[in-house]
Amino acid sequence: MASALPVSLQATKDRLQVAAIDFGTTYSGYAFSFRTDFLENPLKILTNKWESQGGSATLVSMKTPSCVLFSPDGKFDSFGYDAEEKYLTLAMDEQHTRWFYFKNFKMLLYENKNLTRSTQLTDDKGLKMPAHKVFSACIRYLKDHLVNLQSVPGKSLKFREMHWVLTVPAIWDDSAKQFMREAAVEAGIATENLSLALEPEAAALYCRYLPMEKVVDSAGKASIESFAPGKRYLVLDAGGGTIDITVHETLPDGTVKEVYKANGGPWGGTTVDKAFVSFLEEVTGPEVMQIFKTQHKEDFLQLMREFEIKKKTMEPKDDPDAKTMFRMPLAIHETFRTVNGTDFRMSLLLKQNLKDNVTFTGDKMRVKPAQIQALFQKTIDHIVNHLTDIFKRPEVQGANMILMVGGFSESKMLQNALKKNFPSKQLVIPEDAGLAVLKGAVIFGHKPDAIVARVTPLTYGIEIWPHFDASRHPRSKVKMIDGIARCADYFDKHIEADTEVQAGKTFEEKQYFPLTDDQTKMSIKIFASPNKNPRYTDDSGCSFKGKILVNLPDGKTANEKEVVVKMIYGNTELKVEARVVKTGTVLSATLDFLG
Repeated sequence: MASALPVSLQATKDRLQVAAIDFGTTYSGYAFSFRTDFLENPLKILTNKWESQGGSATLVSMKTPSCVLFSPDGKFDSFGYDAEEKYLTLAMDEQHTRWFYFKNFKMLLYENKNLTRSTQLTDDKGLKMPAHKVFSACIRYLKDHLVNLQSVPGKSLKFREMHWVLTVPAIWDDSAKQFMREAAVEAGIATENLSLALEPEAAALYCRYLPMEKVVDSAGKASIESFAPGKRYLVLDAGGGTIDITVHETLPDGTVKEVYKANGGPWGGTTVDKAFVSFLEEVTGPEVMQIFKTQHKEDFLQLMREFEIKKKTMEPKDDPDAKTMFRMPLAIHETFRTVNGTDFRMSLLLKQNLKDNVTFTGDKMRVKPAQIQALFQKTIDHIVNHLTDIFKRPEVQGANMILMVGGFSESKMLQNALKKNFPSKQLVIPEDAGLAVLKGAVIFGHKPDAIVARVTPLTYGIEIWPHFDASRHPRSKVKMIDGIARCADYFDKHIEADTEVQAGKTFEEKQYFPLTDDQTKMSIKIFASPNKNPRYTDDSGCSFKGKILVNLPDGKTANEKEVVVKMIYGNTELKVEARVVKTGTVLSATLDFLG
């Protein structure tokens, strides 16, 4: 099989089996491969087919919805299509009110900037459950489903030999990454057998291995040259919740470095879903739509499933009268008549902003192109404006390809918008764009060194209390500790934002000592800022990120307990090491971003 470019196929020796879990905002799945197969053909990656028995026909897909159901006593019941269908059955019998049902909840980890181990999730009825419990149960289900149900002719899956890879958006902060790691450990995956893969990186890695006939641009031309050494390209991972962007450069040995820090925003495909629901509320009225969603859950689910399919194929149309058709469930008609005493199709005649764009034929709602375009416009504007700003950056000059991956990348509306706004860029959508992250995560598990350098998104530093110096420190910062005047809130910089860092590299080691002689532990506060040279931890833009926890050595004085701390950058997760200055003894040191 021809490869898109000569990337080294040497796998990590001790990873005989690699399994990846892509836990997405809207859909989730897993994939795995054996080292022997990877060495022969990196794309020999096995996935599961998920089936839904709901509705009039069986639905088969390579991923299952990211929804989970817990019983009234808080015990895990089901995940994916099974959870969706059981919850609908309970709702039809009006037995669902005390059951916990969570859907599209991954965005919490991006949106919550004060994430802790006690953070709560709220379900569709207002019931609350610890987020850690929910995420852990979902990961456990996907892990057990793979281990227990997958069978491979001539081979056996061995849990003790499995290395696990969990995908996370590149724009997540350190607390969200740690949250996912701890949830996976709680789910039964040993932390030493677990890696986190950044989603756009994984997708790009997968595409680099594809035969060139499967990596073509929007004009159908093979794009092997775009991955050649020295070439730069932008990866746009358009998922359900977020748009995740990174810019890569291929190095002469086939490895990759990041040349611009990971970035993006909450402009994934679910924003279009929300726009569609808002449009329906405008058509029917908020009260009708609320009753329909809560009392006719099966019909609402079916309507949204149909929209999910149409969302990928909807595209700009030159003919202003070329309508898109939606089947409107009978329950909407009946609910509107109950609430308003009339047929809501007739009510459109009174809505000046809709009557020319929406018509009905039987139970079919027909919508003109201008209204369809409006569903996507706000989301597309966010993405286009963000990309426009990125392409102005000097670090991104020479990046002439946009590699589109993720489920939302299959949207014709999004593809057309990018073609129109960036005509000089080569737009590439690989085969199976929605599975690129999942399969790429398996490859990353075999080749964790494929990405050799990353760009730090923030300036990281430690809060210290040095001796107060009136010539350098403002009087407002002076604090007396054990009779010594110290400067409070001083930002001791470890690494500057926008620095290119080799994977696993440590920068200048920093020496710290406890404030008092009797301390047995030291809690070192980590702060970060988008600014390159913050002076104090309460400067504008500077925020507390977490703590380094160090168990101190025995000693009579603070000076005898002085330690060297080094933070390790350039990997998918931040790491730390500490040792005693006087003896060189390595100390137990951990990072805690969830305190």
